[in-house]
Amino acid sequence: MREISLVYLDRSGGLQKFVQDCKKYNDSKQSYAVYRFIISINPSDIAELDATLGNYILHNPIQAAQIFQSVCFIAIKTLSLIEQLQTEAQVSILLKPTHLPPLPSYVLSLSAFPFNYTSQRFYISEGIAIAMGTVTKYTQGARFLCTEETCPFSEGFRYIRVHMPGATESATVRNDFVCSLCSSPLQEDMKFRVLGDKQIVEMIDAKVLNALKGYSSDKSHFRIQTFTVFLR
Repeated sequence: MREISLVYLDRSGGLQKFVQDCKKYNDSKQSYAVYRFIISINPSDIAELDATLGNYILHNPIQAAQIFQSVCFIAIKTLSLIEQLQTEAQVSILLKPTHLPPLPSYVLSLSAFPFNYTSQRFYISEGIAIAMGTVTKYTQGARFLCTEETCPFSEGFRYIRVHMPGATESATVRNDFVCSLCSSPLQEDMKFRVLGDKQIVEMIDAKVLNALKGYSSDKSHFRIQTFTVFLR
């Protein structure tokens, strides 16, 4: 699937954009803990190129991003695109689909039972934004070092924490991580912390409009509840 991923990036123009993004990082001459790349993907084109990879992206996007991560890391090292990059863990890939299949199973409807949304795959969700919070910062990535000076992992980029979709802040940054080699506590190298913007939006299903207009329903009882969306 790595080979197919590279072929798709080349044909779709994503590889050219990736090289340009790498050039911006390389020209900055600043070392980052995490180098973040957004890759736009067309699920239909990928499915036609390779059905297995297309299905994998749609239903296992986090694992699929790791495939693109490996491909992008090899490309960076082979073409010497970012001199400061040291490990594959420093490459953060966000897959951004242009659309999803027009099928009911890809629509996230919180007004329909059963919910059964246990898989971490892509969904379409439509609603009305009734409240929006202020834009705040969150940690996209951080570098940790072993506190034992004699440990090989007291330097370098062995421990990189990257925010994953659905994770809380404490999953990325906290003070109880330990070294896998010597079991000493890990300490964050604050100068390598990478921040991003986060906004919380309160939404409600669009079906609420019918209730507000006074339309009658066949159901004797119904309830409308808001849901929270995190924009990162």
